Amino acid sequence: MKRILITGAKSYIGTSFEKWVSKYPEKYSVVTIDMKGDIWKKKDFSHYDVIFHVAGIAHVSNNPKMEELYYKVNQELAVQTAKKAKQEGVKQFIFMSSIIVYGDSSSIKTKRVITKETLPKPTNFYGNSKLQAEKGIKQLEDESFKIVILRPPMIYGNGSKGNYPKLASYAKKLPVFPDIDNERSMLHIDNLCEFIRLMVENEEYGVFFPQNEEYVKTSEMVRLVAEVHGKKIKLTKIFNPILYLMSKFIGSINKAFGNLVYEQSIARYKENYRIRNFKESIQLTESVRENS
Repeated sequence: MKRILITGAKSYIGTSFEKWVSKYPEKYSVVTIDMKGDIWKKKDFSHYDVIFHVAGIAHVSNNPKMEELYYKVNQELAVQTAKKAKQEGVKQFIFMSSIIVYGDSSSIKTKRVITKETLPKPTNFYGNSKLQAEKGIKQLEDESFKIVILRPPMIYGNGSKGNYPKLASYAKKLPVFPDIDNERSMLHIDNLCEFIRLMVENEEYGVFFPQNEEYVKTSEMVRLVAEVHGKKIKLTKIFNPILYLMSKFIGSINKAFGNLVYEQSIARYKENYRIRNFKESIQLTESVRENS
């Protein structure tokens, strides 16, 4: 049995993963610890085979007053936790990083494809705090202490925060929506949880880029969400010229309609983790959201 400690109480990813592996009670034992304050430092890590570190500030902020906190939580806390794990004999450390280490999305007119050769280039302190944490943790790796770094794209599912619920709310309210040809990498929470399970099961190490099998066009996602709720939304290109112009000044437009994908080959794994296709994932997410 693999004994897993999740660092970060009540996190969306940590809670989802714990629920996911509860289907295998004979294979995985999971405990979660709150990382606020210093009480966690007294926790004996030697009882665990794997530390899954999800504690951190999850979303981007441009408020300069937040910068110190981002580095303290996303970088310093992560490295401290990894050092403690290694000192106390943990075999594997899994760190949740992000596609944001490569910077923001490109403009809505430019396609951006990340390959294995693409160098990280953060454009904000959230992305840089994650990248610096990666570097600090990676230095600790040796034959007895395996490091897994995950750089997922936008994660969505029932209970997720960020851009997805905002776009889903538009799908249920708006009669029309801009039809811009863009591509985004996304990752449904079930696909992520299965990927993490395989990381644990196979005692992996290295940097990984999990994503859904399909790229996502924002307008098609909104149309599909509306369809699940029995609504029809008209996609139109009439607003495109205005959005192209506004995107030069308003970053949120590029965030919603920009292009940012992982090249398909770097997201593949030797075992199948993409158990939900995109349409199924939207149907599952929205049906659960509607009934919750």
